[in-house]
Amino acid sequence: MGIGKWVSTSMPYLAPQDTSAADAWRSEAAARGGTGRQRIVRAGEVAAPGEVADVFGLAEGAAVVVRRRVMYIDELPCESTDTYYPVEIARGTRLAEVGKIPGGAVTLLRELGHRGVRVREDVSAELPDSEAREALRLGPAEPVLRIARTTMDSYDRTIQFDLMTMPARLQRLRYESRIG
Repeated sequence: MGIGKWVSTSMPYLAPQDTSAADAWRSEAAARGGTGRQRIVRAGEVAAPGEVADVFGLAEGAAVVVRRRVMYIDELPCESTDTYYPVEIARGTRLAEVGKIPGGAVTLLRELGHRGVRVREDVSAELPDSEAREALRLGPAEPVLRIARTTMDSYDRTIQFDLMTMPARLQRLRYESRIG
């Protein structure tokens, strides 16, 4: 397939999936003639960094659950994602464990009684830190796109916060919305 410019849309990652199907990333890559996989680097409770604490309305350093993944397309690392959850939702669940979640995290959240109804995405371009450079095999001056996606429930509470970092040269983001 050759990665070229990957046109990324958010919708496949916002809706619950069939628990017997391949994950959304693998399915999207296959639909484009490629091979997608993800490696879960870490999962469990951590101290919330400032930005994460702000999104959840917590004090910096309060406990949150994170799932850190590196996404690959045709064995090329193309995205690093840290997904954060409040401990009262994720503690003691598969969200806090290293391992695949059948149907994905959104499906598990729904099973746990937490349904996202609103999403906000903030996109920025920046230079990567050393951790992102290493995970994504980037040069020190190679820019990345950073997407901060906040998923809220019907009470406007944040139930999931994703920080995605991807090489800018490999990405084109596409947003579509229904009007009316």
